[in-house]
Amino acid sequence: KVDENFLFTVTDRVDNTSGAAVTLYSYGLVSRSGTPATQGYYILHEGPLGVMDERLVEVDYKDLKEEPTRTEHSARGGWIGITDKYWLVAVIPDQTVPYEAAFRYTNAPLEKFQTDFRRDATMVPAGGSAEVQHMLFAGAKEVARIEDYREKLGIVRFDLAIDWGWFFFLTKPIFVFLHTLHQWLGNFGLAIILFTVALRILFFPMANKSFRSMAGMRKIQPEVMRLREVYANDREKQTRETMELYRREKVNPLSGCLPIVLQIPVFFALYKVLFVTIEMRHAPFYGWIKDLSAPDPTTVFNLFGLIPWDPPSFLHLGIWPILMGISMFIQQKLNPAPPDPVQQRIFMFLPIIFTFVLAGFPAGLVIYWTVNNVLSMTQQWVITRRVEAQKTAT
Repeated sequence: KVDENFLFTVTDRVDNTSGAAVTLYSYGLVSRSGTPATQGYYILHEGPLGVMDERLVEVDYKDLKEEPTRTEHSARGGWIGITDKYWLVAVIPDQTVPYEAAFRYTNAPLEKFQTDFRRDATMVPAGGSAEVQHMLFAGAKEVARIEDYREKLGIVRFDLAIDWGWFFFLTKPIFVFLHTLHQWLGNFGLAIILFTVALRILFFPMANKSFRSMAGMRKIQPEVMRLREVYANDREKQTRETMELYRREKVNPLSGCLPIVLQIPVFFALYKVLFVTIEMRHAPFYGWIKDLSAPDPTTVFNLFGLIPWDPPSFLHLGIWPILMGISMFIQQKLNPAPPDPVQQRIFMFLPIIFTFVLAGFPAGLVIYWTVNNVLSMTQQWVITRRVEAQKTAT
């Protein structure tokens, strides 16, 4: 039998009408002919995989060709199959009985990849019968559906069919939060924006302290430059006096790094969510963004579609990446300039570099980064004005 989400329940029954006992082995397999085209991203596994004794095993097509048979030890519970980015075919043995699983490759007469399991021997006496049952899933890796099968059918670690990555402790909660917001708002783009706001609120105390320190740095910038001129020929004295100035004014030149460091794992976790979950596939925003999991389809090099020309992929520089670059440039202007002229030039080019780098990332990620920049510089502008007002008052 099969349900509406392509989970098959297979029942094998044998009646032994012979005059002697027979020994039989129940098995299941997933087979794939030919080496499929894969996206080849380091953050995504495509190919044979399985869970045996609650341990996830992933094997690349290339590795399986080099070592054609990889047999696992006997296990109890779990599943084994072959996955693509969004789709999975997996055989699921009875979770209460032992079995032996294997990953195999052959190129004679045809190239074939196979994952399989075999249960222990079953003896069927003369005139007797035996019955075994196992399942096969062949469908989309929808998070709610996979979790539902894991809980209701007791499939051990079936949730690992979705590649949450190294930051799973962030990736999965972020997806759950976005999915919940999507159910309320009806749009994943709005969910990403609200998620960004919630994240800014969560990091507000640290960001507030950081921005106050940067505002203090901006206030003492003329004095820092004066010390550089006075002690231009004495680096040690210059450093000592500058650090004393920082201590006296109670500012930390490194405080601006902490919010950025905290944002990096969130950035990669959100990227993972947009990249691997089928719920994000073809999820639209507003206007020209029809798929939040794909890059912004517009480009300045054909005047955003006014010129009938499709530039090569490396020239795709869309509206949202440009907005992100502008927001990053404005935010940079609110920060105190580095005292070193070389560092100033490097920082000047960073918004341009990030604009081109993020142009190839999913549009949902660029929207997150843009909104985050706008919220950051708004908070920073307010704090800077307050610090300057306090300076004027004193």
